[in-house]
Amino acid sequence: MNDTQPPTIALIAGEDSGDQLGADLIEALRRRYPQARFVGIGGARMQRQGFESWHDIRELSVMGFVEVLKHLPRLLRLRRTLVARLLQTRPDVVIGIDAPDFNLAVERRLKEAGLRTVHYVSPSVWAWREKRAANIGRSADRVLCLFPMEPAIYARHGVDARFVGHPLADRFPLVADRVAAREALQLPQEAPVLALLPGSRPSELSRLGQIFIDAAQRVTAVIPGLRVVIPAANPQVHGMLKTMLAKGARDESAPLLLDGQAHEAMMAADLVLLASGTATLEAMLAKRPMVVGYRVAPMSYRIARALNMLKTDIFTLPNILARAEGLPELPVPELMQDDCTAAKLADATLALFRDSERRGAVVAAFEHLHQALRGNDEKHAADRAAAAVAELLEHDHARA
Repeated sequence: MNDTQPPTIALIAGEDSGDQLGADLIEALRRRYPQARFVGIGGARMQRQGFESWHDIRELSVMGFVEVLKHLPRLLRLRRTLVARLLQTRPDVVIGIDAPDFNLAVERRLKEAGLRTVHYVSPSVWAWREKRAANIGRSADRVLCLFPMEPAIYARHGVDARFVGHPLADRFPLVADRVAAREALQLPQEAPVLALLPGSRPSELSRLGQIFIDAAQRVTAVIPGLRVVIPAANPQVHGMLKTMLAKGARDESAPLLLDGQAHEAMMAADLVLLASGTATLEAMLAKRPMVVGYRVAPMSYRIARALNMLKTDIFTLPNILARAEGLPELPVPELMQDDCTAAKLADATLALFRDSERRGAVVAAFEHLHQALRGNDEKHAADRAAAAVAELLEHDHARA
């Protein structure tokens, strides 16, 4: 980058969450570099910010050992094509957004060729082999972390990592408005409400959907007047849920199926029953007590166990953050793999419904964790991330 030439910034995003992160980052970077060119792989949100996407973001939306293996030849072809075009374009910085299995390999090849690289969203080094941090440093000149405990892990391996805050912490108020959320969803203010989120991907829903719906039916049979709301992440998931729900009750006790509106559903609820993943962080930021269950594909689970890849005994983000912050108790019941049954999920949910003191303690813990994710200043996560990227650009400019 020089004084007259605006920077070219490449971003590579995989999945919907990466598209949102990328769009926010582009918006923040454009405030610094109004004439910058943004290129790479991104979705509709990034493109609305003036991003030039060379490939469809859905080409990277693959997860799990077995699932990735099925698509490996196509992913390798895509990686070769992308690397070649980036080497030809030679952007001032390349930012891989999440999707570590794909992006870190791309970043390493580009870093070896002399390009500046940033990895935005640290892989879960606290859960999947900490020594990966050193390998990530061979791919990325700088790692942008969403969680405050992550930079210290990288520092032990000599890797430049910055905590920029979590974007979701900026989107949720410190005190959620339950009344407004129920009005928006036309739910009665006095009724007990359970939000049910059994997964945002069809593959998750095929493993978890019926289990979670059966669990909610068990809870409904015990708690008078319970209303169940199910936000569907996308039209495909909505259709799958509609088919699953067609077998059940059609009276007032029938679950209310929503198009999106996950945040509203969580804030309207007294309790959330959900699949492990980013949604647990959203429920935490909504300050709603929750029960979490999850199952991965059996082969993926056996491979992970056989290779001793799991280095943690807890899996949900609120529990991991609570342990990192030194809180005395883990706030979220976790029912994983063989323990993720309708009966066990229902029992854990009913226990939490019946224990108001426990729910109060959980809300207090979530308030503490929300503040920790916001960082110590009033800036938003995207602005901190943009500042960390700009620092690399300006350093290179000053050195040139």
